[in-house]
Amino acid sequence: MLGNGEWVMNNRKIKIEDYKRYLRVFNPIDFDAEKWVLSAKNAGMKYIVFITRHHDGFSNWDTKYSDWKITNTPYGKDALKMLAAACKKYDMKLGLYYSTLDWYRNDYPYETGRTGQASGRTEKSNYASYLQFMKNQLTELLTNYGTIMSIWFDGHWDQTNYEGSADRTSRIDWKYDEIYGLIHTLQPACIVGNNHHLDPISGEDFQMFEKDLPGENTSGFNFQQPSAAMPIETCETMNDSWGYNVTDRNYKTLKQVIHLLVNSAGRNANLLLNVGPMPNGEIQKEFSDTLLAAGNWLKQYGASIYNTRGKLLPPQTWGVVTRHDKQIYLHLLKQPQTAFILLPGFSEAISSIEIMGTGKKLKWNKVPEGIFIYPEYPAGGAIDHVVQVNVK
Repeated sequence: MLGNGEWVMNNRKIKIEDYKRYLRVFNPIDFDAEKWVLSAKNAGMKYIVFITRHHDGFSNWDTKYSDWKITNTPYGKDALKMLAAACKKYDMKLGLYYSTLDWYRNDYPYETGRTGQASGRTEKSNYASYLQFMKNQLTELLTNYGTIMSIWFDGHWDQTNYEGSADRTSRIDWKYDEIYGLIHTLQPACIVGNNHHLDPISGEDFQMFEKDLPGENTSGFNFQQPSAAMPIETCETMNDSWGYNVTDRNYKTLKQVIHLLVNSAGRNANLLLNVGPMPNGEIQKEFSDTLLAAGNWLKQYGASIYNTRGKLLPPQTWGVVTRHDKQIYLHLLKQPQTAFILLPGFSEAISSIEIMGTGKKLKWNKVPEGIFIYPEYPAGGAIDHVVQVNVK
């Protein structure tokens, strides 16, 4: 609402007594759950992860366990209830982001946290109380809003040394066995992930990489290695901010978004692309236009992304490789340095190789070292020149 991103309370050192004044003016009057879902669907997305509660502790649903919630604002409506109904109507899977960190509540162990130190809390924390509060809220979320695909936790890092430190042991016992066990009891098919920037913890079902492709660490968050045993997800932003930031105009281009998507798929990962809605509840045009363009690209090239597996070949200077059944897709994100590319050690029988979507056949040559393919990369370049290898 302040137009300065989702960390504004911490970054501007706003005290709780001042921050809570915004409860009486928060009013996303133009929020339309169906428009959100259809925008995601038209972008080719298969699931939505909704921020139920971020680090400022504000609940975007009608929780019984806090007065710091959306139904106590002038808006007065349960945004999650409407979104869950729209997701069900349009067959969109729904996941829920939930912050384990809290800058607002006194019972959160703020004394040992990295953040939220300027919020004005003086009362001694009580993690037993805070744990029960989280369990109560998670029970609401997993009981009252239909089928939930995933719970996406964030905030563990607040109780550790900084990423890259030799010792990143948590300063509190989060009791994840109890939290994860509750989730899997209430909805056994709900998958759990935690953005702790560590190797997966027992009870977690998928691993995420914040603002990085799996195996990379440009953000300084991701020293952990990609898991070979569970699904992986890359989460990124449409500009440089997670929440709405009125001055952040560093919007990703369509090419950047497609490259993020393709590079994620080529590393066996999903892409969770963040959209920070405006204070009135709408998704800004700069985001919605790019999302629609990405959806149009996926209408033509989606078979090279959906239900594929990556890592057939390590990422190359020219791009990545994905596969589904008898189709192998070479995603040339850059022009190769030579007129040919080599798939080393490839021994399967090939029926044909073509430029995807055109039917144009390409020359290739099978040799003991693998297969040489002549991709005919276009002189004017391409967002993604996709070569399709059809295996017998």
